[in-house]
Amino acid sequence: MLVAERHQRIVEEVNKRKSVRVSELAALFSVTDETIRRDLEKLEKEKKLARSHGGAVSIKPIADELEISFHEREIIHIEEKKQIAKEAVKHIVESDKILLDASTTAWYVAQNLPNIPITVLTNSVNVVLELSKKQHITVISTGGTLLARSLSYVGPLAERSLDLYHVNKAFLSCKGIHLERGISESNEQQARVKQKMIEIADTTYILADHYKFHTQAFAHVAELGRIERIITDCEVSDQDVEQLKEFGLQIMKAG
Repeated sequence: MLVAERHQRIVEEVNKRKSVRVSELAALFSVTDETIRRDLEKLEKEKKLARSHGGAVSIKPIADELEISFHEREIIHIEEKKQIAKEAVKHIVESDKILLDASTTAWYVAQNLPNIPITVLTNSVNVVLELSKKQHITVISTGGTLLARSLSYVGPLAERSLDLYHVNKAFLSCKGIHLERGISESNEQQARVKQKMIEIADTTYILADHYKFHTQAFAHVAELGRIERIITDCEVSDQDVEQLKEFGLQIMKAG
């Protein structure tokens, strides 16, 4: 089998199964694990899939009802997300009133938060469970309609709940950051909740690894001018940083 044909079939297999382990691909194509790792590295650079610990996951756009599950997102670009989360925690101090969305990066922020007197408003089941271990942190859940795949609360009740509060800092992730089209999400429900989150925050931090740059997902969230700061990983290009600064944004590199 030619390398190009193997690459095409790897992408097809990953998109069909959503996530595949290196060992499974090696057995399927009768090659070594190291060959598959090199294949996945190349295919990731071509933005045809995303590598994960021990394998790869699909990045093929999916419909609202097939939103990528929390557990699938948890293993995509995990190191970048953890570094971004650690940087985000540096911007949180005692007495802050903050908002964390239902992204995996926000969950990593919750994991890294010190047990200090702050208030956290969230629509994430995982963030609530994580912060329940820290008695000095006051946790408020939005409630709403539970999306089982993302373990997030959305819908009219979640949106109305957010209208009752004001926070000084919001830490949100997204599916895409586009210089012309702004911030976007995978579906309208998530986009509407995040629009409310931005409205009630004095300062909005977008937590996004460099893979999300130049990407437009299905549902528009906000123009770049509606947010103040972006925390990304150290692989972001200098050109992207300079272009974002032209919008008045403060860009912070983690790691």
